[in-house]
Amino acid sequence: MIGTATHVAEGLAWRAAGADAICAQGAEAGGHRGTFLGSAEDALVGTMALVPQLVDATGLPVLAAGGIMDGRGIAAALALGAQAAQLGTAFLTCAESAIPACWKARLRASDDTSTSVTRAITGRHARGIRNALMAQLTERLDSVAPYPVQNALTQELRQSAARAGDAEHLSLWSGQGAPLGKHRDAALTAAQLIDALDAEWRSVLSRQGISVV
Repeated sequence: MIGTATHVAEGLAWRAAGADAICAQGAEAGGHRGTFLGSAEDALVGTMALVPQLVDATGLPVLAAGGIMDGRGIAAALALGAQAAQLGTAFLTCAESAIPACWKARLRASDDTSTSVTRAITGRHARGIRNALMAQLTERLDSVAPYPVQNALTQELRQSAARAGDAEHLSLWSGQGAPLGKHRDAALTAAQLIDALDAEWRSVLSRQGISVV
């Protein structure tokens, strides 16, 4: 059993529940995260701060997630004590990804300040690229229903936007690291990305004089 933790208290709760490992999901991660204890503010711990604290506090194998897009991020996660890295946004632009082309285009056009965390779209805090939908719903935040009601209320609009190729009314979930994928070939497959990531993190460690089996 692998549990997702966004701060140390959640990691300790998973250990008490008998988890075999912990996924440390930093605030840089895209979309909805697995927060289940405390406030939304409690869950805004970045990956670099979260990973070593969970390693120290839980004594369990930790998988690092949130903002990791390339071999440098994987190598950094390992240096912080993680046993592995978990990537999500990095795979959204792969050839097999079923998200609309307009979403992929917005990911490739994003920069380091393009995303925000909001509960306006689904009623649960999630990180995505800002667009008209996010802006309009955020203006009426007091009227936003709790999850999953708000998610159901906006679902048909978002599905219609996907069919129409309308990026302004989609939920453009994305991690903060999305710009780091701009150099990847648009036709890159998931298998090719995995091969590239493997070569990259090994190269990073090799440059530091660390041998990898």
